[in-house]
Amino acid sequence: MAAATSSAPTNGDKPSSPVDLSTIPISPVGNENKKPNGEASGDEQITVFHDKDNFNVKHPLMHKWTLWFTKPPSGKGDNWNDLLKEVITFNSVEEFWGVYNNIAPTSELALKSDYHLFKEGVRPEWEDVQNKHGGKWSYQFKEKRAVPIDELWLHVMLAAIGETLEEEEDGELMGVVVNVRKGFYRIGAWTRTIGKSIPGGGDGDVAGGKGRSVEKGKEVLMNIGRKFKEVLKLPAAEVVEFSGHTDSAHSGSTRAKAKYTV
Repeated sequence: MAAATSSAPTNGDKPSSPVDLSTIPISPVGNENKKPNGEASGDEQITVFHDKDNFNVKHPLMHKWTLWFTKPPSGKGDNWNDLLKEVITFNSVEEFWGVYNNIAPTSELALKSDYHLFKEGVRPEWEDVQNKHGGKWSYQFKEKRAVPIDELWLHVMLAAIGETLEEEEDGELMGVVVNVRKGFYRIGAWTRTIGKSIPGGGDGDVAGGKGRSVEKGKEVLMNIGRKFKEVLKLPAAEVVEFSGHTDSAHSGSTRAKAKYTV
């Protein structure tokens, strides 16, 4: 199956054709009990690390994740929902690599493109019921030529699906995002809350921070911010900012004031 392709913008900030994500191969189907030559393999277990095409063992993830892609606007008043495309949902390490190895790297995307990797059932939008009370940690890389954006974005995705950006009981991380813009790359980590309980909400700490004190809620978010900063390999002097989605929406084109920093 042919890999998805993309071309980078060539003149100014005019976007080129967006990456084709209509067909993405994931883990092989029908190969569970066969050797590469088609013969039965009995109880032999083959992982993706032994044979990337004919493995029969999957390593499940704690959650299912969905990859989304935002196409660059055409300049004709495109609706956000028309630009945002759901690509594929996966729930194993092998499927993640199958997807990642067959889509365009971030460095080759057209300007105004985005990748979003979110837990299944959560749309990468402020208005989503699971996001509307939340916010995000984010950092802008302004020296685009000097930034290993593909490596950084990969490490952020792996930290998300590997559940290492938060503690197991936190239930805060909704997804991660990378934005490709003319003057910068931006990577963000979206959370369910802004450090306080969601009105009316959820069962226990895992949903909406119910029962958490404001101090505990802030501690959870700050811990995510510190881990996020580590994954981005930022020096101590650099600042990663957290802002609420509501504040960002109200600020319009201006940048929302940071609620927390690390």
